[in-house]
Amino acid sequence: MNRSRLVRILLFALFFGLTVAVGFYLYQQRPAGLPAGLASGNGRLEATEVDVATKIAGRLAELGPREGDYVEAGAVVARLDADDLRAQLQAAEAQILQARRAVDQSRAGVRKSQSEVSLAGKTLKRSEELVGRGFISRNKLDTDQTGMEGAVAGMAQARGKVGEADAGVAAAEAKAESLRVTLNDTSLKAPIAGRVLYRLAEPGEVLAAGGKALTLLNLSDMFMTIYLPTDKAGQVALNSEARIVLDALPGQVIPATVSFVAPKAQFTPREVETRSEREKLMFRLKVKPDAAWLEAHRDLAKGGMPGVAYVRLDVNAAWPANLQIDGQ
Repeated sequence: MNRSRLVRILLFALFFGLTVAVGFYLYQQRPAGLPAGLASGNGRLEATEVDVATKIAGRLAELGPREGDYVEAGAVVARLDADDLRAQLQAAEAQILQARRAVDQSRAGVRKSQSEVSLAGKTLKRSEELVGRGFISRNKLDTDQTGMEGAVAGMAQARGKVGEADAGVAAAEAKAESLRVTLNDTSLKAPIAGRVLYRLAEPGEVLAAGGKALTLLNLSDMFMTIYLPTDKAGQVALNSEARIVLDALPGQVIPATVSFVAPKAQFTPREVETRSEREKLMFRLKVKPDAAWLEAHRDLAKGGMPGVAYVRLDVNAAWPANLQIDGQ
């Protein structure tokens, strides 16, 4: 045996030994299978998307947040140009003042007509006494009677004008209040606390009613969708305990619950006559991470992060050591 052949044999033996050692190590480090009573599925972390849109048409004057920014619920994130609305509101408030002055004038008219009715009543009473004594003619009594009726009719008309003036004030105030509401709608507020996913408009653009300015991710309403076969999905109860492990956070076990189980299969073969075909049916589940964990890790949790969700099929099933949560 020459020397070069001996070297090749030694190198081959060394390589073979290393391969066996690495294989044995990987075998030792392989993930253990799930205990009975647990099931798992692959998925991606998803978040509910909420649009910030305008109720009215207008030119976008300001838009603060950028993509990736976090905004609090109720924060003003954009404003529409509202100069025209402010001018209309000033005109409406002036109309309110005019309407209130009209009310004052109509009420003064009522007081005047009441005085006229009082005077006409006294005149009519004196005329009745004088006619009885024969000092004045019957025609004078008829004239005073007509005057009394005219004064009463004038008072009724004056009171009617007060009602019309009050209605005018109410209409002017309603118009002003409507303009105030519309003016308030020019300030676009974040309906939820979340992170800006898309910035859909820029200042200067004219938005139609319903036009979108931003899309927010609701980081407190995240979930992972997984699919389980019929035999396992049928054992999953709503609100049952679950765990999520994200690929980007392998050492972090996220507490979760099952928030949704589809009432019907998602993947259905064309025919389901045999048992093997029925076993192909898959049901969709949503696994929702714990709200407290999401709040504490809102800068870590991102939509689209892949991972594995583990669900408990049996309430008595114990979580393995690698799915235990600290403090539990």
